[in-house]
Amino acid sequence: MSSAEAVKEKSPGSEKATVGKAAVVEAPQKVTVKEVDLPEPGDREVRIKLEGSGVCASNIPVWEGRDWFDYPVTAGEPGHEGWGIIDVVGDGVKDLKKGDRVTALTYKAYATHDIAKEESVVKLPDSFAGKAFPGEPLGCAMNIFDRSDIQKEQKVAIVGSGFLGTLLVQLAKSAGAEVIAVSRREFSLETAKKAGADHLVEMDDHYKIIEKVNELTGGDFCERVIECTGKEWPLNLSIELTGTRGKLIVAGFHQDGMRSLNVQMLNWRGIDMISAHERDPQQYISGIKAAVKAVEEGKMDPYPLFTHSFSIEEMDKAYKHLTERPDGFIKALIVN
Repeated sequence: MSSAEAVKEKSPGSEKATVGKAAVVEAPQKVTVKEVDLPEPGDREVRIKLEGSGVCASNIPVWEGRDWFDYPVTAGEPGHEGWGIIDVVGDGVKDLKKGDRVTALTYKAYATHDIAKEESVVKLPDSFAGKAFPGEPLGCAMNIFDRSDIQKEQKVAIVGSGFLGTLLVQLAKSAGAEVIAVSRREFSLETAKKAGADHLVEMDDHYKIIEKVNELTGGDFCERVIECTGKEWPLNLSIELTGTRGKLIVAGFHQDGMRSLNVQMLNWRGIDMISAHERDPQQYISGIKAAVKAVEEGKMDPYPLFTHSFSIEEMDKAYKHLTERPDGFIKALIVN
């Protein structure tokens, strides 16, 4: 079976054993769990018995519904933050074996099993045994950090202190920066403080925030600003918090179409505006490998940020937490 057919719904009367499960978004805000035929890896592919998957904010449009999505969504989609143990190795695989504990780029990870190409798999060290490791978002944080080019003693504002923003607070502090965390929720600001943020600014009034950051930076604003919200207003706010010849890194996942931006301010201050989203799978893999190293070295600690866990049968609850973000919520995991 090809990777494109990796997880398929069992057809009535099939004689093939159906020992796997996958979540299916049947329609907007309706999800079920179905028995599925176990996928078989092709050449240079492996099958991973998934221990779990992270739940990503990019799933929100699929869950809420958009005109351009077809329902039901393919079983296991849009899960892409899985980790687990290899249980079947396809032909031609050289550097992986059955029993290896790994994280990988896969695309049907809201399931008990998924298929990955050999080059899209990263082995996890023994020191991570028993610990969740959703590699894709952790690798994403490392790639954003790399694109940000943060230097020692720079003033860095991170706008949005959710899972990604808090990881970037940790990484910016590891580089020796002075970090200003800007966030809407009090709980998120407290989380950023625990992660090492030097200053906390509530995201309430546009001009009060600018005035506060102006004060904290002696009128120079920030050499680096990382926008992590995916919303138009905080993106424009981030432009105004970026100093002359500074860099604005767009890390938020902007999924609502066009944006109106303060290009005048971008021009006037000579700001470099960088989209930190990667599309090359191998760059994601490089980021995941860097994330493994960063966690081993203590530069990044995601574990306090995994605040909620759900079984695959509780996918609807996971999606609702993702969209409603109750107090205390940062990152949900689906744990098999």
